Amino acid sequence: MTLPEKWHPARELERFRHQVNDLLEHSGLDHHRQKNLESPALRPALESFLNGDQLTIRVDLPGIDPESIDVTVVGGFLTIRGTREDNQDSGHAQYYRRETRYGVFERTIQLPEGVKAEDLKATHKSGVLELTAMLPKEGASKQVKVQVQKQEGANSAGDRKR
Repeated sequence: MTLPEKWHPARELERFRHQVNDLLEHSGLDHHRQKNLESPALRPALESFLNGDQLTIRVDLPGIDPESIDVTVVGGFLTIRGTREDNQDSGHAQYYRRETRYGVFERTIQLPEGVKAEDLKATHKSGVLELTAMLPKEGASKQVKVQVQKQEGANSAGDRKR
């Protein structure tokens, strides 16, 4: 006997999306070429993390010309824009499957306080854009010890009478 699978809404939505895609493919409707159906937006994967005092932001941009990537910082928000061009003459091609998305993309994230545009350094290697900056000392996180004081006259849980 197998245990029932725990329900996850995201997994159910993904399963439904695949079922709809399969239905459209089997019906002969090439849903990627229909002008009245909006194609899903190109949304490159992004990760950002702190390693000590260094902020690192990585964006997966395979197949995107680094010259077409625009990085701006306005009001503490980092925006990365670009375009993935469909350079192949695919007007007459009949695809068996086409999952690669083309077009314009834009990702915006809030930078930690104190990080300035001029502090960011950008590199592009093997389809990954990496932005790094050192956090200013006043913006770096620090740990604060919380001191707990006992209240006068309060009984402990074991001493309470009901």
